Amino acid sequence: MNIIEQGKRFVQSLRQLARRAVWEWRRCAHCGSMHTCKNGSYSRHPWFFEGRWDVRVQRHLCHDCGRTYSEQSALLVRGSWYAREVHRQAIDHWQHVGSSLRRTAEWLRSCMGHQERWRLWRPLEEVSTGPLCYLGASTVHRWLDQAGGKAQQSVAGQLKAVPISRQLGTDGMWARLRGGAKRVVLLVVDSVSGVIWPPVVAAGEEHEQGWAQLFERARGAGLPLQALRGVTSDGCHGLTAYLRQQLHWVNHQRCVWHLWRGLASQMLAARRQAAAGLVGEAAKAARQQAGRELAGLVRAVFDAASYQQAEVALTALRAHSLGQDLWRTVREQMNAALIHLLPYNRRLVRVAPEWCWRDYRLRLSRGRNHASEERLERASLLWAIYRNFEPAQWRSERKRHYRRPGQSPLTMAGVPPGEISYLDALCV
Repeated sequence: MNIIEQGKRFVQSLRQLARRAVWEWRRCAHCGSMHTCKNGSYSRHPWFFEGRWDVRVQRHLCHDCGRTYSEQSALLVRGSWYAREVHRQAIDHWQHVGSSLRRTAEWLRSCMGHQERWRLWRPLEEVSTGPLCYLGASTVHRWLDQAGGKAQQSVAGQLKAVPISRQLGTDGMWARLRGGAKRVVLLVVDSVSGVIWPPVVAAGEEHEQGWAQLFERARGAGLPLQALRGVTSDGCHGLTAYLRQQLHWVNHQRCVWHLWRGLASQMLAARRQAAAGLVGEAAKAARQQAGRELAGLVRAVFDAASYQQAEVALTALRAHSLGQDLWRTVREQMNAALIHLLPYNRRLVRVAPEWCWRDYRLRLSRGRNHASEERLERASLLWAIYRNFEPAQWRSERKRHYRRPGQSPLTMAGVPPGEISYLDALCV
């Protein structure tokens, strides 16, 4: 059962619970006997969006098994002072808005108890005389960690039967934990649909063990490793060693952005050499001219539409008076930078999935909210499910255009979740 089916089953269970008639509660929840009777009641005082409610809960006694049970409500969470809608809004506020835990708790307190920031929004309203809400950041953090635990339990078969493009992108991001500890979050993304497979937290990305754990977890979630054709990465040694030993049939595309960054020192040295013996505006003009010429020649190699065009551009780079060092480096990296041109690796992206970390940093604060490696991993799994269900924005910004406007990664993969949200998938 994948994550979408799990969400559908959860929504169906809530609807059945909400439609359950009074006489149906006569059936014992333990043994199924109908030989029961009412056995008193007790009151609960949960917080809803509209404030604190008084809810009466009916108890029943089974004469056959001698056990008691209480009637349940789809609106309430067992053992919690807050209704299900508060749990869901708290998690969604932290995930979607990207706010901190303290601000999320403050926002919910203000709305439920008509306190704190509520007075800023409605200055003419009289001071509320009702009970105060004391929802704290630690409670919100506990709810998030519980949702992450459910995401961790759903890893096995989480994305089973989700179509893949056979072309993947991988990357890692360092996170700082409390106490000065550092860990790296590793993820693998489908190049076409953008579906994120369950990430892992490792000690470092230069070790083969972390990448082996990542692909093994993805395989358990439903990714057929034998069907893979290409992987894009920044060229870390751990992933290279893993692909060479375990996935030797998979072509490894180097991230073009990281290749450009690796050429920065050589480009700077060439510009300085072009301005040798010159001063002032003449030196500045010489550096700019040399930079434009060399950048254009390197770009012609990396952005070539075919290997033949790349060879011609590489020859032109070698012929340049300042391009000898760049020519040697680019020649070594050219084949790894042009893997996406092979028919076997059509639709493989040229850059590592750095765009995923933009939203990750907004929500996880580089891990500072998580005291341990285990909590960081649960939060990462929760974030990955949110990303797979959440559709991109429809409109395009001035400097940012969305590859999948208005569509979620699961929709692009061919398994649209419909009305099922990531909160339903997490059974919140």
